Amino acid sequence: MKALSKNKKSPAKNAASRKNALCYHAMVLPGMLFLVVFGYLPMLGLIMAFQDFIPAKGITGSEFVGLQHFIYMFSLPDIGRVIRNTLIIALGKIILGMIMSIIFAILLNEIRMKFLKKTVQTIVYLPHFLSWVVLASVVINMFNIDGSVNQIIASLGLGKINFLGSNNWFRKLIIGTDVWKEFGYNSVVYLAAITGIDAGLHEAAAIDGASWWKRVWHITLPGMMPIILLMTAMNLTSVLSAGFDQIYNLYSPVVYEVGDVLDTYVYRIGLVGRQYSFGTAVGLCRSVVAMILLVSANKITQKLTSQSIF
Repeated sequence: MKALSKNKKSPAKNAASRKNALCYHAMVLPGMLFLVVFGYLPMLGLIMAFQDFIPAKGITGSEFVGLQHFIYMFSLPDIGRVIRNTLIIALGKIILGMIMSIIFAILLNEIRMKFLKKTVQTIVYLPHFLSWVVLASVVINMFNIDGSVNQIIASLGLGKINFLGSNNWFRKLIIGTDVWKEFGYNSVVYLAAITGIDAGLHEAAAIDGASWWKRVWHITLPGMMPIILLMTAMNLTSVLSAGFDQIYNLYSPVVYEVGDVLDTYVYRIGLVGRQYSFGTAVGLCRSVVAMILLVSANKITQKLTSQSIF
């Protein structure tokens, strides 16, 4: 009876607990309102994908056409090229970015001087916080036909390369600059995973004569594997989103053949071309595929690592 009485909270404590919970909910409320207003309410506009939407008539007055826009989308000769460009660029960013982030996190963990370690972290993380609106001008000035990169190439006696206007180089430039911008910030997660690995395992392996590379291969990477799989699953949601802001600020009609992705295609057709219903249909298809990939990757990760995103 005494144990039961100890577990029971007094009315005053219950009231204080409810008051504290109410304060926490009040703190979350602005974020939830922001999410509802800008995240969920705009989803009502998805009905335009099934209408012949005319702005003057609005959603309620526009004619319902069913799956007409979806059928038209898959009949277009350009849609296959756009999807292929999206997959190549997005997968290139995900795979190369993950490899670079893991390598950088492993190497950064080996630095023992705290000042040097923090300095390197700050320098490498900084580009993540800069908008592509700003960075695009830097990339253009560096990689245009008269930029600093081409000046270095010319000084070596080689021919200049039109990075921004070449179908052979534009994708490589997009993937490379995005990896440069993001790999330092993404390595934070992998660095945290490395610090969670038992240091005794490395000490025991070193005593047994294991080299640094063998310790990384047999201890560090297996210890990071749950986080690697989890991050891969989260990145799969962006496999159909190759980065609108970056590509839009760097591409031109000359490289539409290799640089036009779903996001830029929807922008040009849906907004610039004023085909609002068709643009909504393309965006809806992309979102559905991303959701399927996320759920599937989450299930696979849950089976392999006993961890999940949701």
